[in-house]
Amino acid sequence: MGIEGVGARVARKEDKRFITGAGRYVDDMVVPGMKHAAFVRSPHAHAEIKKIDVKKAQAMPGVVGVLTGKELKADGIGNLICGWMIHSKDGSPMKMGAWSPLAFDRVRYVGDAVVVVVAETKGQARDAAEAVDIAYEELKAVVDAPKALERSAPQIHPEADGNLIFDWELGDSAATNAAIKAAAHITRMKIVNNRLVPNAMEPRAALGHYDKAEDHYTCWTTSQNPHLARLVMSAFYNVAPENKLRVIAPDVGGGFGSKIYIYPEEIICLWASKKTGVPVKWVADRTESFLTDAHGRDHVSTVEMAFDKDNRITGLKVDTIANLGAYMSLFSSCVPTYLYATLLSGQYDIPAIHANVRAVYTNTAPVDAYRGAGRPEATYLLERTMETAARELGVSPAELRRKNFITSFPHQTPVIMNYDAGDYAASLDAAMAAADYAGFAQRKADAANRGKLRGIGMSCYIEACGLAPSAAVGSLGAGVGLWESAEVRVNAAGTIEVLTGSHSHGQGHETTFAQLVNQRFGVPIDSVSIVHGDTDKVQMGMGTYGSRSGAVGMSAVVKALDKVEAKAKKIAAHLLEADEGDIVIENGALKVAGTDKQVPWFQMALAAYTAHNLPGGMEPGLKETSFYDPSNFTFPAGCYVCEVEIDPETGVTEVVQFVAADDFGNIINPMIVEGQVHGGVAQGIGQALLEGTRYDASGQLLTASYMDYAMPRADDLPSFKVSTSNTPCPGNPLGIKGCGEAGAIGSPSAVINAITDAIGITDIAMPASPSTVWAAIRATKH
Repeated sequence: MGIEGVGARVARKEDKRFITGAGRYVDDMVVPGMKHAAFVRSPHAHAEIKKIDVKKAQAMPGVVGVLTGKELKADGIGNLICGWMIHSKDGSPMKMGAWSPLAFDRVRYVGDAVVVVVAETKGQARDAAEAVDIAYEELKAVVDAPKALERSAPQIHPEADGNLIFDWELGDSAATNAAIKAAAHITRMKIVNNRLVPNAMEPRAALGHYDKAEDHYTCWTTSQNPHLARLVMSAFYNVAPENKLRVIAPDVGGGFGSKIYIYPEEIICLWASKKTGVPVKWVADRTESFLTDAHGRDHVSTVEMAFDKDNRITGLKVDTIANLGAYMSLFSSCVPTYLYATLLSGQYDIPAIHANVRAVYTNTAPVDAYRGAGRPEATYLLERTMETAARELGVSPAELRRKNFITSFPHQTPVIMNYDAGDYAASLDAAMAAADYAGFAQRKADAANRGKLRGIGMSCYIEACGLAPSAAVGSLGAGVGLWESAEVRVNAAGTIEVLTGSHSHGQGHETTFAQLVNQRFGVPIDSVSIVHGDTDKVQMGMGTYGSRSGAVGMSAVVKALDKVEAKAKKIAAHLLEADEGDIVIENGALKVAGTDKQVPWFQMALAAYTAHNLPGGMEPGLKETSFYDPSNFTFPAGCYVCEVEIDPETGVTEVVQFVAADDFGNIINPMIVEGQVHGGVAQGIGQALLEGTRYDASGQLLTASYMDYAMPRADDLPSFKVSTSNTPCPGNPLGIKGCGEAGAIGSPSAVINAITDAIGITDIAMPASPSTVWAAIRATKH
């Protein structure tokens, strides 16, 4: 294996341009004649639009155009859609309310786009936007999902009676009820998973350019999946024919799920470019991002977990109300259903599970997938309940988990998933050893002597990554396939280009994908270029989300490399007058095994293109394509242990130790994996301690800036202890499982379990801010 190959701790080669300021983001793009867009957004959470007067705005300096929803509809631009069909348990389809990119009759959340202004400068566009006069008739709003289901709640969409989008179930209700009825012990909890704002470092942006001479559109956008954006904008939104639309996602400064979707702004910038005859760029400011980026989580659940006399779980019953906000975003329907309820077995052998999920409209920003997407919600519910059950039963939380672990694989859960491989006890043992779990009692006593409360909590998570077979997800309602594509081009000088449908927005693909090539052919990773994010350069692909770049994207690359290798060996065998089966590739050369005969990689590549001396009937060139459709999800799992110290006088919680022991299968680059875990754990700790989206009763977002929404900083976090074990995934050629979401999935419950352990209570709401913790401590003294 070359020192740059699979398993090596290679520094990310893309970081040089990022840390030197040479990255190219949408806001860096400048097109001749480009103008700037500003949106007029609704100040009301729910209102009828009675009149829009744009005359004053049109007359202002620098204004090129002022466009409304009526013009948008007149041009045939379609409504935004949800791309995953869910049916209620009575068989009826989900109730998808109309979402126009520009509202023209009613607004349904604060930030709903109503008018777009295009002007010479960003300042002129914003000034003119303030001059647009819109008359609203304000309506009653509802922001809380359970309240939205009450009879007195305002009707948000005529298509969804009582604001209910769907009432869905999974599992065996009768068997679960029987298990609960016969239980020796039942743990009951109400679990709230707080709403979050993703807050990627780079705000969303779009630049639309209609070229009249070519009758062609180009959209630069902050997207995690540009091919899907092109497909949806052409097939459903009627922006442009697919063959006349190019979508480019250049460097993207973080996504975490919030940049999967097609938002109104991309559509409108393209449409406005054609209407005004100029390229149109929009870049969100941070408050716009808070208001309009798809939010995450927001579940209210009740759970009953049944145990027999030996403390084995016999049944799990879950009822969840999921807030999807004012409109159904692109993947919103699958998050609280097939990405959530299918993981409710966790790492445990639970014979009977039943989940009921009601998805609800409210007058809030749309909610969709955010780092982990359903898996964090399932893990939080399950691991908070397991911890509470251990305390109620008077047993060790670690040993209660161990007693109920799945130990035989493959394992078919009662909720669709078939786990292919794992060793959950290994991760538990590794985490407990790294955390010095046995020494906690002494540390707790020492803290008490200093007047502090100390607690320890754990979380054993599992997730489903590499969103799985296209036929399987299609049968469950997915509107697209979930394969991935790759093309490997060996150039005449021996350098290699890998064109992938996966999109990198911080994951390090330019390094890890190149490491695959180095491992296979021995060429330096600097001789390998990774091309992605441009629908004119890369064949159709499905993008990056759900920790799929490794398990699915890299598997497509491996299949293409197989084809390149086969042809390269044929060329080398011909050049060396050897048998093809005797050719091996080592250290950048093709050799005849057991001899000193060899041909350098670059010489073989040149021969492929000069075509002076090729095997009979062989086509010149060396370029291969592959599509890979996964056979199953992959199932990363692990155990996290969090230790906290709380000042009872202030309620301030300090995370003094955090241990992550993960099983990601085979690992391409340990350093990048550790970075992914660090980032995910930081986000999970943020959710547990700091981050909480708040609306007032009228639907105004109270947490619309960093003054009001607390993000984790370096001094909020300890130095993490991370380790990995390895049960290779049998379902893909690399044996990898995915690591991008694990930290955010497993950490919130570990933190809250530690806090409740320190205080001696059953539950506390996220975020467990100092005031919340202080109040909980005071409540225990009365």
